[in-house]
Amino acid sequence: MPLGIDFKACDDASNVPFADGSFDMIINRHGDFDPEETARLLRPDGLFITEQVGGENDRDLVEMVLPDVPKPFPELELSIQKKKFEDAGLKIIRAEETFRPIRFYDVGAFVWFAHIIEWEFPGFSVDKCFDRLLEMQEEIDKNGFVEGTIHRYLIVAKKIC
Repeated sequence: MPLGIDFKACDDASNVPFADGSFDMIINRHGDFDPEETARLLRPDGLFITEQVGGENDRDLVEMVLPDVPKPFPELELSIQKKKFEDAGLKIIRAEETFRPIRFYDVGAFVWFAHIIEWEFPGFSVDKCFDRLLEMQEEIDKNGFVEGTIHRYLIVAKKIC
């Protein structure tokens, strides 16, 4: 155990290889989680803190180039996730969500962005989306940028026993 850290590999958020009540606090940023499993892992009065990408993330940008692509994670909405934690027996201490702008000042930067988050832009390619990218360039030429919206939410939940 380097530095006293008991690291265990885990590919299933519903089956974390630690005993019941192993943690006073679990922190998760943009990772998979299961509220039931989280409740199992927390000690009484333990906290779970997570900041996540919401289901509306970049939707306006996706629709600019791939208008018929469905949301990849429609359940990643604050109201839905809060209920899942409450149903798992956790008390919501804090829940917030924000929608913030994201701007692209050239189409090349957007193309790079769409390629690296392929789960939001499935099937994206310059060839496939060429005409829509030209429209995006026209907007950049007119306004200096093209703007989308990022979606994030925060949940702090406590195990009450």
